[in-house]
Amino acid sequence: METFEEFSRNADNLLVLVNDATRPTPTARVLEELQDTLRKHTDLKFLVATGSHRPPTDQELISIFGDLYDEFKDRIFIHDARKDEDMVYLGESTKKTPIYLNRLVTEMKNILVIGSVEPHYFAGYTGGRKAFLPGVASYKTIETNHKHALCDGARTLALEGNPVAEDMNDAMKVLADMNVFSIQSVLTGDHSIYAMTTGDLFGSFDAAIEKANDIFGIRCRRKGNIVLTAAPYPMDIDLYQSQKALENGKLALEKGGVIIMVSKCREGVGEDTFLELLGSASTCDDVMTEIARDYKLGYHKAAKMAQIGTWARMWAVSDLDDETLIRSKLEPQPGIQKAFDMAVALIRSQGKEPYAVIMPQGSLTIPLIE
Repeated sequence: METFEEFSRNADNLLVLVNDATRPTPTARVLEELQDTLRKHTDLKFLVATGSHRPPTDQELISIFGDLYDEFKDRIFIHDARKDEDMVYLGESTKKTPIYLNRLVTEMKNILVIGSVEPHYFAGYTGGRKAFLPGVASYKTIETNHKHALCDGARTLALEGNPVAEDMNDAMKVLADMNVFSIQSVLTGDHSIYAMTTGDLFGSFDAAIEKANDIFGIRCRRKGNIVLTAAPYPMDIDLYQSQKALENGKLALEKGGVIIMVSKCREGVGEDTFLELLGSASTCDDVMTEIARDYKLGYHKAAKMAQIGTWARMWAVSDLDDETLIRSKLEPQPGIQKAFDMAVALIRSQGKEPYAVIMPQGSLTIPLIE
């Protein structure tokens, strides 16, 4: 396996893809290690892979590039997914996703990807191929790919059988004539570096996944018919952020069981559209039908939350008022012990023996069923 120095030596130009500020990737630390090699390139550019996000602020750019920002700022470009004139059509994936990528990718052809890998609630994992899709793809490409998030297989840790992840991988065939070197990091919950992997795009990604599972995965003997999952501070700021505790908790829940989300939701719901979508129909099945009928990029969290409610009971212990919880398709409960006792009684009334999985760090814990 070649080193970055060897890769760089054979690249007459170089485009560096970096994450925006929504990811905790230690980009500045990586660039600091590579700075001597990068300076040797007269034709060097950086592209911030924003996906469909807003452009980074000046302060965020300084955070991303660290002490090297002033030196390289004239070579930094910001991806804009809505700017069609910056996109080049490269073909179509097997799932009929049109692949439009930023023109700089096709012009430079020698690509250094700096990313980070952690579980993702519908793409399986962040990192690796996500630098290209959604990172530097057009809005149309991202929206078409992300619509697959409505499928049951699009979930945390899943790659095989996950239509979002499989579409991303398939889309990478457009990189066949490009020279790509990848540096992926795996961080702990407090954003300390746990591992770094390097090499080709897929090899470094696969190696990082193993390390990410060490950090985020907790092995469970079996699924429970009751799952109590808590959103710890600061993830309990609102319902929108607390959804991750539900998403992780569902991985440990049997079909027809009860999942109890515990979160103060200190600042309310968090996203008005999120609540509007969940409250747009009377049942979770109807919500999924409405979202699928008029899908728009950004509907994922509401869809994934409603999806749980199509096959399980969703209860909540929260400071949110009952009306808001009900609109969100959550059954309000007066307290943790009361909710737990009621869940036990419900499971027993179904002729089953209660078996509970407790996740006090539900937003940060991925159950791995043995």
